[in-house]
Amino acid sequence: MQRFDVLIIGGGQAGIPLAHALARRGKAVALAERKHLGGSCINFGCTPTKAVIASARAAFQARRGAVFGLRIPTVEVDFPAVLDRARSIVQQSRASLRRGFEGTRAPALLSGHARLEGRARDAFRVRVAGPPPREVLAERVVLDTGSRALRPPIEGLEKLDYLYAGNWLDEHRLPRHMVFIGAGYIALEMSQFYLRMGCRVTILEKSSQILRREDEDVVFLLQRLLESEGIEFRLKTNVTRIQRRRGGTAIRIESDGSEAEIVGARVFVAAGRQPNTDDLGLETVGVRTSEDGFVQVDDRLATSVAGIWAAGDIRGGPMFTHTSWDDYRILESQLAGDGSRTTRRVVPYAVYTDPELGRVGMSEREARDSGARIRVGRFEMRNNGKARELSDTQGSIKVIVEAGTGRILGAAVLAFEGAELVHIFVDLMNAGAPFTVLRDAVHIHPTLAEAVQSAVARIE
Repeated sequence: MQRFDVLIIGGGQAGIPLAHALARRGKAVALAERKHLGGSCINFGCTPTKAVIASARAAFQARRGAVFGLRIPTVEVDFPAVLDRARSIVQQSRASLRRGFEGTRAPALLSGHARLEGRARDAFRVRVAGPPPREVLAERVVLDTGSRALRPPIEGLEKLDYLYAGNWLDEHRLPRHMVFIGAGYIALEMSQFYLRMGCRVTILEKSSQILRREDEDVVFLLQRLLESEGIEFRLKTNVTRIQRRRGGTAIRIESDGSEAEIVGARVFVAAGRQPNTDDLGLETVGVRTSEDGFVQVDDRLATSVAGIWAAGDIRGGPMFTHTSWDDYRILESQLAGDGSRTTRRVVPYAVYTDPELGRVGMSEREARDSGARIRVGRFEMRNNGKARELSDTQGSIKVIVEAGTGRILGAAVLAFEGAELVHIFVDLMNAGAPFTVLRDAVHIHPTLAEAVQSAVARIE
């Protein structure tokens, strides 16, 4: 029976770099992966979605060529070719990750589903399905098995061949009408993609606003921009039943006490994520989970069982590739370093609509609810010179600072390249610097970054 210092279960954005880092430090390391390396990001999330979103923006810009003094008579979308481009990038990424496990000094790569089978004296027993099937011993175990799309309890949904985050890349035909269940970041990004490919889009959301965590003024503007392109939103709407019908899918909805029916060609479920912890054998060693199945960890990513850690989506909290990657740095610190890194960190994120919404820290609502005394600055992108020159003037910037100290508590950048621009705030927050550092700096003209500076200059 093979024995390892560390066994990592799951080849996501935390597990792979951690395996290599520990191997370089001389540890005997193995990584078990049941399907493809790279986790959700590489295989159906960040990598392919941003690739097709880029194609959608290219089509959108071509259609508005007249704005730039260009005559482009027709724009034809080759939908299979758009998906093929995304798949090729996915394949390149997978191949690159697999090559990293070649060579005598590389971590061992075990193929198949891995499951804890209890203890064997001073180590954990883990069964890996293979091929070939095997049982291994590990002194320490890191869980990095990710998450999957949540299927909401809607009558008839289990009988439907619906799309979701994990399988959309396999759908070769562009539907006439796509109905999204949910209005989170996955739904917003993918709805705009399908719309710009030539599909009619409807979004159904049970709450009163999209992106429920965000401030109402920010998401209202984003919703209005998406509606201006043609996306139809139905908020405060519950889906009660779904049935197959000739010519499409019948979706029964309830809103404000009245019922109606929508007939759509395809359904895309984007109603949240659930952790892949239900078949890991956690009960055989006593790892505690929440009611929703998330592994309970402390700020060092240690579980309730000494010697077992968790990283990525299954540990709850922010579910982003960049937080998973930072989890690897925390675990390297805990397993082979000085133990100083923890999850006490500034976590930015973005919604890759067009314009993008870059976010970090508290929303204004969260800041006020915390009891903090705050000041707010706002700036409209239409007043930025570079945005006008690019004809990308949609959106605005909002920044919240603590009164007295001037520390930045949070920011929302709804703008072209908003996911890039928000990093100016991220770096200042990590440095603990007041907003005046940004306000008093010299920025290049003309740039979009000037808009970030203009926002803090307007703090009241």
